[in-house]
Amino acid sequence: MTRTLTRSYDSHATARSVVDQLEAAGVSSSAISIVGRDGKTDETNAAEGAGIGAGVGGAAGLLTGLGIMAIPGVGPVVAAGWLAATAAGAVAGAAAGGLVGSFVKEGHDEDEANYYAETVRRGGSVVSVRTEPEHEATVQAILDGATPIDRATREADYRAGGWSRFDENADPYVRDATASGRVPPAVI
Repeated sequence: MTRTLTRSYDSHATARSVVDQLEAAGVSSSAISIVGRDGKTDETNAAEGAGIGAGVGGAAGLLTGLGIMAIPGVGPVVAAGWLAATAAGAVAGAAAGGLVGSFVKEGHDEDEANYYAETVRRGGSVVSVRTEPEHEATVQAILDGATPIDRATREADYRAGGWSRFDENADPYVRDATASGRVPPAVI
């Protein structure tokens, strides 16, 4: 029976590396999904991207199909794979749930789905893999080897700030530049 394994990462570059490792291990790109914010996308990019499929980079596999889309409550993201296609379909069809619904459809409970959607909203990236039991240990080792976000700790941080669940009607999260150690650009 196919099972979906999902991990979240603070860095989109780390998530992309995980996808590369999964494909190198023989996991089919059709079994992998990635969705996240890479810091290079904005509302303009999302409008220009017009959905999934805008190819970037020169590598073969899933990452050549990265596209830019806007998800309600999240804002612009780069995404590829079945999870992205499901979210895009939900957004285009105004289906309830959007990104949360996509995670639930893949077998995650509501709490997990809300956590993953909120992580993307706050600038993280999520990698999901559909795997058969005989490949599960390999997939899990790759996902965990990249040091994913500790869900319990991060969720506690979110709740300490008043969060209870993903709100697709909320404005996209904008990280305070000074809080992240980045200095805002000078205004000339």
